[in-house]
Amino acid sequence: MDHFRYIDGKLFAEDTAVEDIISEVGSPTYIYSRRTLTEHYARLAQAFAPLNPIVCYSIKSCGNLAILRSLAELGSGFDVVSGGELFRAVLAGGKPSSIVFAGVGKTDAEIHEALDADIFLFNIESEAEFWNINRICGQRHQRARAALRVNPDISSAGTHQKTLTGKKETKFGVDIDRAAAFYRQAAKAEFLSLTGLHLHIGSPIKSTQPFVDAITKALALIDELAREGIIIDTLDIGGGYAAFYEGNEAPSAADYAAAIVPLLQGRRLKIVLEPGRSISCNAGILVSRVTYTKQGGRKQFVIVDAAMNDLIRPTLYESYHFIWPVQPGVALQPPSRSSELRTPADQKVDVVGPVCESGDYLALDRHLPSLKRGDLLAIFSAGAYGFAMSSQYNARPRAAEVLVDGKHWKVIRRRETYQDLIAAEL
Repeated sequence: MDHFRYIDGKLFAEDTAVEDIISEVGSPTYIYSRRTLTEHYARLAQAFAPLNPIVCYSIKSCGNLAILRSLAELGSGFDVVSGGELFRAVLAGGKPSSIVFAGVGKTDAEIHEALDADIFLFNIESEAEFWNINRICGQRHQRARAALRVNPDISSAGTHQKTLTGKKETKFGVDIDRAAAFYRQAAKAEFLSLTGLHLHIGSPIKSTQPFVDAITKALALIDELAREGIIIDTLDIGGGYAAFYEGNEAPSAADYAAAIVPLLQGRRLKIVLEPGRSISCNAGILVSRVTYTKQGGRKQFVIVDAAMNDLIRPTLYESYHFIWPVQPGVALQPPSRSSELRTPADQKVDVVGPVCESGDYLALDRHLPSLKRGDLLAIFSAGAYGFAMSSQYNARPRAAEVLVDGKHWKVIRRRETYQDLIAAEL
């Protein structure tokens, strides 16, 4: 699952003691395992290899340049949702021929940037967007390719309402019952060829059936269009594959492929995948230091130097992140993530940060060993949507990022300073 292990009572990232990193870099700090990152990518690419897909890593999940370079070296393409992410993808060595551009609100400037880069595919979110890109292509006398994001009206149990994108009531894509008419109209466009179909039904999807249902609906639409002479040659099945937060709740890459590949084999379609969380989530931890402990009524609080501005997922999505001391000692090896170890020394605590919000917490009612000022805590499964969603709220400089490769590690993003907070204002 990952390469973070406790050895003789100490947490290691691959072959490097986490405490040694923090002693030099300070806290809070995101620490990534290159081995975990590349293994997760390789497993997914291998599982779907019978389809010869373009694997486009979703930059929004974790977009540090060093992370992107590591994946580009393996042949990964990139899924981008903004001009800034496109800039990162190209700078990291991504091939424009393996870049897809999604997002419901692409600006004219971003469209020009994508056309300048000559990307593989625009994922179209609305009729208005399609005709706007066609207009811009006409002004430039440049042709481009596109896929229509079709909303298949698929739900998925266990997916948070804020990350569910496959129902009609979301802002994403075009309803499947309007899609055929859209393709007929788009066939008249002179510069933008709508020859693809894009699906993305949410994240994380913890079972294979929603993918089967969505792809089955998409293939039926493709066949309907083919009978009218409208040929779809590319199917982007999106991402949303789950990761491990609480235990073994996520299907493996092989499980997803076993359900999906048979549906698509034999089809003359170029397949695109957009994994993000399933690659980066368990490749990263956030390390924080205990600042104080306190009692509040019947509540016990562990106050740490990381906060909701560093990791917003617990308060935004009510998400669970396993937390355990970096040096619990040999006698307190971590429990299974899906259970809680109870000892006489354990305390039921809220792990909270210093931000002035009641919603500033990393864990609620969590059983942890007795903690004191100066102890280090590791917040696991933080590689996806951790640093990527962090902010400078409360004028807090953002955390450092470190990439570990065996016994070697390097800072891949320095800790921000107070000067960084005001640099754009001076």
